[in-house]
Amino acid sequence: MTAQAASAPAGTRLKALKRITFVDVVLWALRVIVVVVVVGGTIGTFVKGTYTTAQWVDFFMFGLTIGGVYALIALGYTMVYGILRLINFAHGDITMAGAFSAYFLASSLDRAGTLDAFPLLAMLAIMALAMGVCAGIALIVEHICYRPFRHVKSLAPLICAIGASFFLQHAFRGMYGSTIRSYPDPEWMKGRLDLFGFEIPVVQPIVILTALGAMLFLYLIVQKTRMGTAMRAVSEDRDAAALMGIDVNKVIIFTFILGGCMAGIGGVLYCFVYKQIYYFTGFFPGIKAFCAAVLGGIGNIPGAMVGGFFLGVVESVGPALFLDGIGITAPYQLRDLIAFTMLVMILIFRPQGILGERLASQRA
Repeated sequence: MTAQAASAPAGTRLKALKRITFVDVVLWALRVIVVVVVVGGTIGTFVKGTYTTAQWVDFFMFGLTIGGVYALIALGYTMVYGILRLINFAHGDITMAGAFSAYFLASSLDRAGTLDAFPLLAMLAIMALAMGVCAGIALIVEHICYRPFRHVKSLAPLICAIGASFFLQHAFRGMYGSTIRSYPDPEWMKGRLDLFGFEIPVVQPIVILTALGAMLFLYLIVQKTRMGTAMRAVSEDRDAAALMGIDVNKVIIFTFILGGCMAGIGGVLYCFVYKQIYYFTGFFPGIKAFCAAVLGGIGNIPGAMVGGFFLGVVESVGPALFLDGIGITAPYQLRDLIAFTMLVMILIFRPQGILGERLASQRA
C-alpha cells in the first residue's frame, strides 16, 4: 500500500507533464518575458533616476487625461456589445465625424472671440454639435449595418461596420481633404494649475472632470431610469425582454444614441488635448478604446471606464517606467506597443477582462 501510495503522485505528475503542449510552453515563456521586462525595466529606471517626481506626475496626469477620452469612446463599444453582442468597428470614425464637424463651429467661435469670452457656453455648443452628429451617424450605421442582420448569425454586421468605417474616413477626406487642421487653442486652456505643489496644464483637469461627469451621467441613466432598466433587461435576454413588453428596437436605438453622445464628447476632448483633426483621427483612439473595453470587460459599463483610465495611465507611464530602464532609445514612441501588448495579454490570460464580461449565461 505504501509503494502504491508513493507511486500515485508520481503517476499524476507524469500525466500532467504529458498534457503540457507547445502552446502552454510559449504562453508561460511570454509571461516570463513580460514580467522580466516590467520588473527589470522598472528597477533600471529608478536606479538611473532619469525622471524627476514632477515628470512622473506629468506622465500620470496625462495618462488620466487620455484615459478619460478612451473610456468615453469605449462606452459606445461596450454598450452596443452588451445589447447586440456585436462590435461596432465604425465607432472610432463616428467619433472623428463628430469632432470634425464641431471643428468648424469651434473655429468660428474662436475667431469671434466667443470661445474666450464665454468658454462654458461655447464648449457646451461645440460638444452638443459633436454629440448630435455622432448620434445621427450612429443611428444610420445601426439602420444599415446592424438592423437587417439582427437575427442572423453571420459576419455580415461586422463586415458592414468595417465598410462604414472606411466610408466615413474617405467621405471626410473627399469633403475636406487630407490636411491636418489645427483645433482652436483658447487662452484659458494655455495656463497651468498648481496641484499639491506640482504644475499641470489646465486642459488636463478640465478633460478629466468632463469625462468623469459624462460617465457619471451615463451610469445614472443606465442604473436609475426606466430606459436604463430596459437596457439592462435586453442585455440579459433580448427575447425574454420582448416577451415582457419591452420595445427592443427602441432600446437598441437609444443605446446607439447614448454611445454616439459619449463618442462626441470624447472626440472633442481628444482634439482639444492634441490640438488637431483630420480624416484619420478617429482610427487610433477607436482601436485604443476597443482595447480599453476589452481590458475592463466588454459589455460591462464600469469595466469600460476602469479599462479606459487604466490603459491611459499605463500607456503614458509605461514607456518611461518599463522601457527606459532597459536602454530603449525614445521609449515613448513605443507607447502603442505597450497598449496592444496589454490587449494580447488580457485576451490570452483573462479574456473576460478586469471586471469580467457581463453575460446572461454566466449569471444564470
